[in-house]
Parts: sequence; C-alpha cells; structure tokens
Amino acid sequence: MKIGLIGFGKTGKSVASILLENKNFCLEWVLRQSTVLEHRSVPEFFGVQSDEPGLIYSSSKTSVDELLEKHPVDVIIDFSSSEGIYTYGEVAAKKNVKIISAISHYKDKELEFLKKLSKKTTVFWSPNITLGVNFLLFASKFLKKIAPWVDIEVNEEHFKTKQGTSGTAVKIAEALDVDKENINSVRAGGIVGKHEVIFGFPFQTVRLIHESISREAFGNGVIFVAENIKEKEKGLYNFEDILTPYFTV
Repeated sequence: MKIGLIGFGKTGKSVASILLENKNFCLEWVLRQSTVLEHRSVPEFFGVQSDEPGLIYSSSKTSVDELLEKHPVDVIIDFSSSEGIYTYGEVAAKKNVKIISAISHYKDKELEFLKKLSKKTTVFWSPNITLGVNFLLFASKFLKKIAPWVDIEVNEEHFKTKQGTSGTAVKIAEALDVDKENINSVRAGGIVGKHEVIFGFPFQTVRLIHESISREAFGNGVIFVAENIKEKEKGLYNFEDILTPYFTV
C-alpha cells in the first residue's frame, strides 16, 4: 500500500519511522510547510537503509496535485493542522485516494468538508489514532451501556506545556455523558499522555487506563486503520466502525 504523509512534526516523524519498518506499506512522500529538508528522503533523515523513496517536499513549492501525478498513492495520512484538509482533500477525493485524518480538533466547517469528501472516497477521522485509547473508549461505552447508573470520572495527564484539556478526554467524556468541566487534568514533566476512566459501582471500582509511552503508538494506530479501511467503500468512518466487527463472534 503506497502512502503519502502530510505533516512532519514530532508525531509525523514518529509515524514515518513506523511506516518505514512495515513491509506492507511504502512511504512514497512527505509534504510539510517548511522548506527545510526539501528533496531529502525520510530514510536519509533517520539514517537508515530503505528502498522506499520517502521524498520530502514543501507545500510552498509543490502542490498535492503535482505529487499525486508524479507519485500516486493509495492513502494520504494527515498529521498537519485542522486547515490541512483543504490543501489536499478535493484532489485526493477526485483521484479516489483514501484519506486518514489524525487531526485532534476540527470545527464544524471542517467536519462538513470531510462528509462532502466521503461521498467521493473513503475517509477516516479520529482525534486520537492510537489503537489502545480507542479500545478504552469502545470498552467504556460498552460498560456504560451495561450499567447506565454507574458513577464515572475521567482523568487525563499530559506533558507540562500542553495547553487546554485533552481532546481525547473531551471525546471520552462526551461519549459517556460526563460534563467536560468535570474532567480532571494533570500537567507534569514529560508525560506523553495518559487517560483513565473510573467506574464507581457500589462495593467495587473498575478502572480503564491507557498510557502512551511514545509517539510511535500513533504509527501503530495508522497501520491498523489503513489495513482495516483497505477494502472499505467510500464513506466517513471512525474507530468504532472498524472495531465493532472484532467484538462480534
């Protein structure tokens, strides 16, 4: 499966490193805003031997249209910004290139645009693309369905400089009908990310915890999603759509 990656920040770099390790995927190119590293390759950047091109381009000099003409891909993975979808969405949809968006926050305008694109191609979006945290969310909703009266607390911990409440924690709270104002946040040191859901039953407590040890977890999530949408028809999908079949026997 040929991959194009949008965004090459800390998380984008971690995702690229995981893609290079997986022989079922070929990282064709990376598109980023900065001209730094332009025309170098991702394998060269990491100092590893690889047959994959992984050429790095700047969006200020090369358009997605040009890239897809010269280096066609099956999937575009987006780790850029909430506005990034406008730079490649229409072109990707027109060429029937699947889209995997891992952007944390979209406004209603961008969400409507994703729905529009999903009428032409396969679109997947998750504000947190790690498999573990989405399993936590799925399992939490399942437990809440069994015991709708249970007391629920949502905790999140992140690195000291992270601003605002975690988007993942907000999504968990919304799914479990917990007031977002009641999310407990901790900012300390270099914590990558930790989410915990506490279910308070009479005489017992259930705790579901997900902790990200490194950003490479996002790469593993991308691979899981790409493999599971490979045969999907056009439409807008989320993690629940691709996890549900695994829970049916």
